[in-house]
Amino acid sequence: MKQPTLHNGPLLSITVAIVISMLGGCSSTPTEKSLPLVTDAIPKKEPLCKYGNMSSYKVKGIEYRPLRSAPGFSERGIASWYGPNFNGKPTSCMETYDMYKMTAAHKTLPLPSYVEVTNLDNNKKIVVRVNDRGPFHEGRIIDLSYAAALKLNVVKNGTAPVSIRVLTPGESAPTLQDNDRYLQLGIFSARQNAEALSSQLAEKITVPVQINSITRDGKQFHQVMIDSQPGRYSITTIRDQLKKIGIEGMIKKY
Repeated sequence: MKQPTLHNGPLLSITVAIVISMLGGCSSTPTEKSLPLVTDAIPKKEPLCKYGNMSSYKVKGIEYRPLRSAPGFSERGIASWYGPNFNGKPTSCMETYDMYKMTAAHKTLPLPSYVEVTNLDNNKKIVVRVNDRGPFHEGRIIDLSYAAALKLNVVKNGTAPVSIRVLTPGESAPTLQDNDRYLQLGIFSARQNAEALSSQLAEKITVPVQINSITRDGKQFHQVMIDSQPGRYSITTIRDQLKKIGIEGMIKKY
């Protein structure tokens, strides 16, 4: 993706809820199974970036006029994605592009902005933080990071029809939590066994793993569990994604 003359490339911003620790040692691009659960960007109040919010700029002879604010902004068109060739390079905000974070590029939205993106082919939704300019191809309205494109099933085909809408702080991500349930990964009479399992899981995932002591029929047991993740993914989603990497869990009610 060709960028405005002010900078070299783009960036992504997202919180990782569950990500395989082996990613750091992989030389190839991770797949959805090895990058199983990436949380959406959470809208928050931020000042405009010092860079990238110019009054106007030109690319390929076309002039673009970035917006200073965009409440209620929505748009339909084609989404594309950008990855390894731009990874580690500066975005229009002069942040470092990380292809494994939930960010995106847009030609005119204020930088940064938070945008809900819906893949119109499969109705999947994500939330990204826009911190770069682009894409500069006819008909394309947003360039997604690799992680964001992976979540929307855009990576394989390279593009997809989408709708986008700007979110304001306080609006929820499209996937909601369920506060009355948790995921049980094991239950033991000996606490040392629960601690051993917890340590093994900590090497593979970054979502918090807890040990909860309970009493049944006068005997004490120790549960290895994952609690609900507010504003991120449901317990069902967490269970299904962990299953992909060979970790079985049972959904329980409090």
